[in-house]
Amino acid sequence: MWLRTSCDLTFDITVPTPFILMLRPRSGAQQWIAREEYRIVPSMPVYEFTDNYGNLCQRLVAPPGTFSVHIVADVMTADHVDQAPGAPFVEIQNLPDAVLSYLLPSRYCESEQFGQMATAITAEQTLGYDQVAAIEAWLRTNIRYEPGSSDVPVSAVEINARQSGVCRDLSHLGIALCRSLSIPARLVVGYLYGLQPMDLHAWFEAFIDGRWYTFDATQAETIGGYVAIGYGRDAADVAVYNQFGPPVFLAAQSVHVELIENEEA
Repeated sequence: MWLRTSCDLTFDITVPTPFILMLRPRSGAQQWIAREEYRIVPSMPVYEFTDNYGNLCQRLVAPPGTFSVHIVADVMTADHVDQAPGAPFVEIQNLPDAVLSYLLPSRYCESEQFGQMATAITAEQTLGYDQVAAIEAWLRTNIRYEPGSSDVPVSAVEINARQSGVCRDLSHLGIALCRSLSIPARLVVGYLYGLQPMDLHAWFEAFIDGRWYTFDATQAETIGGYVAIGYGRDAADVAVYNQFGPPVFLAAQSVHVELIENEEA
């Protein structure tokens, strides 16, 4: 399907403030960026780089006053999410080097604390895809998805105790459970067509049978319409913006995803 995604951010800046932005989706195995408009107001020097996870990032110093970022992209993405029941677990010695970091505990995914729980959730499941599918189903049943309930990242341990959270929080717990079973898992931030209420979204991917598969416990079923902006170990790696120095005020944020016709893209 063809989607037009857009995100507008407006900040009130009091002193010159360094920013790192991560808002540009890039083409990959599951999506193609056909057209993009990226506007920063006021105009200023911007340096773009690729981070350790392959995400497109921009560095700048915003001057005092109103600072806004506007990005629109026309994206061809899958109208369904690949599923592979029975796909096998990849033994650690056979994992690609670039995947190994997604096995380790991270700031918001304390996987070393979930081994017994993950084993119980996935009992009698075939090692690999079926284990992750069981984790996704357990999250849907046991952790309440409450959009807008938190602006602060919550760790897997905290969300398991709280039993509710936003999309990012459910993904943190899913990632921790996967890693405790030696299944590499990573957080993805981006857009989802049809998401209600509309906002930037987060889900997780697990590395099974030589590739990454999408899992999203916030939706009744995982269908298509996902557009990834960034990948990382957890929320600390995939913030769409980081600012340094005195806190800034996010005056406005607007996110839209619409279906467009092929010939328009």
